[in-house]
This record gives sequence, C-alpha cells and structure tokens, in this order.
Amino acid sequence: MYDFQPLKDRLFEGNAKEVENLVKDALNKKTPLKDILDNGLIAGMEVVGKKFKANDIFVPEVLLAAKAMHAGMNILEPLLVKEGIKPIAKVAIGTVKGDLHDIGKNLVSMMFRGAGFDVLDFGIDVPAEKFVKAAADGDVKVIAMSALLTTSMPSMKKTIEALKSAGVLKKIKTVIGGAPVTQEYANEIGADGYAADAASAVDKVKELLYLK
Repeated sequence: MYDFQPLKDRLFEGNAKEVENLVKDALNKKTPLKDILDNGLIAGMEVVGKKFKANDIFVPEVLLAAKAMHAGMNILEPLLVKEGIKPIAKVAIGTVKGDLHDIGKNLVSMMFRGAGFDVLDFGIDVPAEKFVKAAADGDVKVIAMSALLTTSMPSMKKTIEALKSAGVLKKIKTVIGGAPVTQEYANEIGADGYAADAASAVDKVKELLYLK
C-alpha cells in the first residue's frame, strides 16, 4: 500500500515541485490512478478545506496548495482521461452580471477542482443567458454564482428566473455565495444552496448531489 502522507503534506505546504515528484513516484510504483487522485490529491485538498474553514490557514496558503494540486493534476489528467475515469460532476461557475470581482470565485473554483469536480469557469460579469446555455447544453449538474456587490445580487435572482423560464432549473442545482450574500437571500430567490466560504461551497454541492 502506497504511503500518501508525504504527498498530502507537500500539497498542504504548497510545494508544487515535490507534489509533482511524489505523483510520479506513485505512478512508477504502479499505484492505481484513482488512489493517487482520491487518497493523495483530493484527500490533501480536503485537509486544506477544513483548515481554511476553521481559520487555521488563509487565502494565500489555499492558493499555494491549489497550485501544488494543479501540478499533480497536470500529470494525472491525461492518464485519467485515457483510463476513462470521470470527474464526480460538472460545475459551471461565475461572478454574476454587473460584478467584476473574482478572487472569491477563483478560490471556490480551485476548491471544486481539488475535490474532483470538472469546472467550467465563466469568469466575471456573467449574463444569465450564459448560465442557461451551460445548463441546457451539457452535462452541467450545478450552477455556482458569486457576487461581492449588493448591487449585483439581483443578477442571481434574474439567473434563477431565466433558468426556470428555460425549463432547465429542475435538472440542475443552484448555489450562491459572496460577501453580501446570505442564506436568507438564497431562500428568497429560490437557490438550492448558500455557502459562506470556498470549503463550504464544496460541502454544500456534495450534499445537494447526494455525494456526502
């Protein structure tokens, strides 16, 4: 049985080069890809998420850990595709129309990737139509929306209304977050979930998709 502790430790420290080396080492020792992904990289990012949630670490440390996780994923991804191992679900994420802030959204995006999700990141100032198209076209299971301005929060409501009008609301889950956003607002506009931070967003989506 391969010892994943050093890989998890180096990932937590944000040591991208060592994460790369340890992923290669695990591959050389014929460790199954799914084990490296689940017990190494995803398990390492789960520790990061828990520590972030508990305020034991902060945004810079999470960004470093996510960078290290990506270094490992860059090696694994082509092999996972080749072996037909699929991500757990696809999430479309973006900062809503009228809002140009992306640090929080980027963090959530990284945490989703670190938890084994396929992420379609639309960036900032995303119109409702773009979310609707993603929900209608593909295998997207979750629409995740972020807002940092109170003035852009109504765009979340408009997006949910547009998803409903297009008849795609029932086939996906909607999650919202951002500094001014609350659980009360999520209830008011009919969002399926609200998350106060990046780690909670992953937990909430897993809960909504019955993956917990």
